[in-house]
Amino acid sequence: MEKYRLQGLTCADCALNLEKKLSEMDSVTAVRVNVATSTLTIECEDIDQVKEKIKEIEHGVTFVESNSLDLRRNLLIIIISSCIFVTGLLFRQYLHDFPFSWPEYAVFLSAYLLAGKKVLQNAVTHSIGGRIFDENFLMTIATGGAILLHELPEAVGVMIFFSVGEYLETLSVHRSHKSIEALLKLRPDYAHLKIDDTTQEVDPHQVRIGDHVLVKPGERVPLDGKVIEGTTMVDTSALTGESVPTRVEPGDTVLAGYITKTGALTVKVTKAFAESSMSRILALVEYAASRKGESQKFITTFARVYTPLVVAAAFSVAVIPPLILNTGFNTWVYRALVLLVISCPCALVLSIPVAYFGGVGKASREGILVKGANFLDALTELKAVVFDKTGTLTRGVFEVAQVVAMNGFTEREVLTYAALSEIRSNHPIAKSIVTASGKSIESDQSHITAYEEVPARGVRATIDEKTIFVGNDRQLHEEMIAHDTCYIEGTVAHVTVDGVYAGYIVISDEVKPDAGKTIDALRKRGISVVMLTGDSADTAVCVAQDLNILRFYAELLPEDKVEKLEEIKKEIGNGTIAFVGDGVNDAPVIARADIGIAMGALGSDAAVETADVVIMTDNLYKVVKAVTIAQKTRNITWENILFVLAVKGGFIGLGVLGMATMWQAVFADVGVALMAVFNATRIFRG
Repeated sequence: MEKYRLQGLTCADCALNLEKKLSEMDSVTAVRVNVATSTLTIECEDIDQVKEKIKEIEHGVTFVESNSLDLRRNLLIIIISSCIFVTGLLFRQYLHDFPFSWPEYAVFLSAYLLAGKKVLQNAVTHSIGGRIFDENFLMTIATGGAILLHELPEAVGVMIFFSVGEYLETLSVHRSHKSIEALLKLRPDYAHLKIDDTTQEVDPHQVRIGDHVLVKPGERVPLDGKVIEGTTMVDTSALTGESVPTRVEPGDTVLAGYITKTGALTVKVTKAFAESSMSRILALVEYAASRKGESQKFITTFARVYTPLVVAAAFSVAVIPPLILNTGFNTWVYRALVLLVISCPCALVLSIPVAYFGGVGKASREGILVKGANFLDALTELKAVVFDKTGTLTRGVFEVAQVVAMNGFTEREVLTYAALSEIRSNHPIAKSIVTASGKSIESDQSHITAYEEVPARGVRATIDEKTIFVGNDRQLHEEMIAHDTCYIEGTVAHVTVDGVYAGYIVISDEVKPDAGKTIDALRKRGISVVMLTGDSADTAVCVAQDLNILRFYAELLPEDKVEKLEEIKKEIGNGTIAFVGDGVNDAPVIARADIGIAMGALGSDAAVETADVVIMTDNLYKVVKAVTIAQKTRNITWENILFVLAVKGGFIGLGVLGMATMWQAVFADVGVALMAVFNATRIFRG
């Protein structure tokens, strides 16, 4: 798949039509047109053929490196045509007095053709392609009719005003895309590849896994990797939205897009450029902007029905009253032309996508990756949020807090048996037990003759011909091994030796400082909060009481979590339900929820692929921020819809009564579109 930059693409409806027409070409295997970033992603046999096809479909859309030149040229055309127009107005009477008024026509038509060239060309190409009732066709018919009625200044003025509006709309759309485009510019352009004792500046695509790259102070980390030399503070705000720099040192992981602040780093590359966190996130953000929300789908369908109806009404106004009232056609034709200008749907089809682009862009600035406008819509309908415990509500950083020995065993024996049994496990609890053993047990691994992980239970190992089990009490209940069942605060790992209960180890896990604030904020919005955990009931009770969570379920297997989620979903009815987890262990339940939210999963492939919303840091309150951004986007969207329909409805009534001129009609179209677009940009504030 190759990606190309498109110039002149600001209309969401045009982008959909372009994508549809290109996909019908035999030489095109796959295509996606993204109006949010003005890009074409395509897999085809002949790109030149595609370029020619685009000219046929959308005359004003071309392949470019930058659109700044096009904007300047459009502004220059507007200025020149306006100067000609003003000259015509000043000397109109003098020009009109010539035979057949040909100088008047020459001056005004020159300004008209200069300002309206793109509109006229698009009207022809779109009509040939079957898209008759768009703003270009309607504007052409309306101004052409005004010229036939010898309303030359009005026709030219309307076309210039429309062109000015289109120009300002383009600027507004580009500004609304600014957040996404700024993110796209974060992609590193080069990498300092270390070769022996020298460094060579290369394209990041040329760097392979295992290569070493040098990152100088103030530079952007080009690829994901591990620090092998150097210590520095890094700015992670581009990816996480967090403004406070983070310290990294040898052994730490750094991601593409981080900026070094105080020192140089040597990084061993762990992922190819195309698979780096930055590249994957950029691809998802670009794709997210092209996924429509329900309001956006509604307004696109509505515009396709609404415009033909208004055109039919305009035709009726032009024909029926003169026949019934036996009056001249000129007055009623003029009113019909006014209606045609008013009926242009661009205010609707432009302002709604801009609001969603703004929502997705605002979220990305805050370190929240929302994979589409449809998920922004879903966040506004939240009835319940279900949280995982470990790593989500708690830090997921475990430390051994207590070792209790029973039945003649010593604390050292309990801890050593547990550490040897867990040494081959990568689970955080296992690592905390191994660390707490306080001595190197690598040499003792020769005593381990068998090892087995018991799913959702723990581990079983044979050490010095003794069978050791370390895990939760579910397995102990199944084997009917008597053990301590008193209330214990924290995560508990029980230890048995040859079926005899040896004792237990208490592992503490601290609740995140912003967890309580997050849950309170969700409750104030009328959203229910539930906690699901695979941990023991005692530990779950502790966390639930600490955070004032009234409903929770403990000792759940992954499939049990999905089952509980289904039960909660049935209870809430039509609303949506979100699951918030760490994105790796909770992949099944994240995928099943209406909205899957992965926490602190910037470097996790599983989270980025599975979740619908990815919180790029461990800041739990960003769940509330995501809901706030979604609600603000929805509010602005419906403000625009109601405002545009109200103004257009009012002007249609005035137009039928003959109380609206074509100038006012253009305001009802272009002016209202601009006001709606400016309103949509409010999403970036606050």
